[in-house]
Amino acid sequence: MVRVLAVTNQKGGVGKTTTTVNLAASLAESKQRVLLVDLDPQGNATMGSGIEKRDLQSSVYDVLLGNKTVAQARKAAGVGGYDVLPANRELAGAEVELVDMPKREMRLQESLQAVISEYDYVLIDCPPALNLLTLNGLCAAKTVMIPMQCEYYALEGLSDLVNTIRKVRASLNPVLEIEGLLRTMFDPRNALAQQVSAQLEAHFGDKVYRTVIPRNIRLAEAPSYGMPALYHDRTSKGTQAYLALAGEMLNLSSKIKAA
Repeated sequence: MVRVLAVTNQKGGVGKTTTTVNLAASLAESKQRVLLVDLDPQGNATMGSGIEKRDLQSSVYDVLLGNKTVAQARKAAGVGGYDVLPANRELAGAEVELVDMPKREMRLQESLQAVISEYDYVLIDCPPALNLLTLNGLCAAKTVMIPMQCEYYALEGLSDLVNTIRKVRASLNPVLEIEGLLRTMFDPRNALAQQVSAQLEAHFGDKVYRTVIPRNIRLAEAPSYGMPALYHDRTSKGTQAYLALAGEMLNLSSKIKAA
């Protein structure tokens, strides 16, 4: 059964796109068929997957407006063995154009149906805002991954995001659930980070992934080379953490199937 996962946080700079790209590559490394959907007009997940956003003939923008199918717009990642439904700055105008369209929040979900059986995982990189693009991601997904830094303001934003997900589940997508909270850019020497991490585990229990993503220079460097960290430096702590996260998710999938 395909798992459709929205990677989202209304707060920017928490490692959301880094997580989407590196998780896609790590799952593909484990022989999973993966589609990465870039819903951010900045197109960082597109560029980080080795696809030049300025040269795109079609993108997720065309798919949302009904001008192209996912099969027509998707591209193979430059390296990594996964597919990308890419984005560029054209996507910024999609919100205005979608406003008057019927079932505007469901455009992505409906577009994915034609190709969904070709994949084991669909990872949706949502923009750092609660807008119509993020709503499309949440309506297409079955579960949500929330990357977050272990700092005070992150806890404030988390409660808002959890409430948003509840509202989407109540009115638009009744199957939507939080799969897990992912601690990113983690520095174990930071006492506040340790304290916030402990609070997350106490409050959310098994909704917090066991895998912790460390602050790592190789993860920060990899996008400038247009590739996931797995292909920039396989031995780095960041790469190994995302491979471990992929393994944790595959174990969870096995338990779901067994149940």
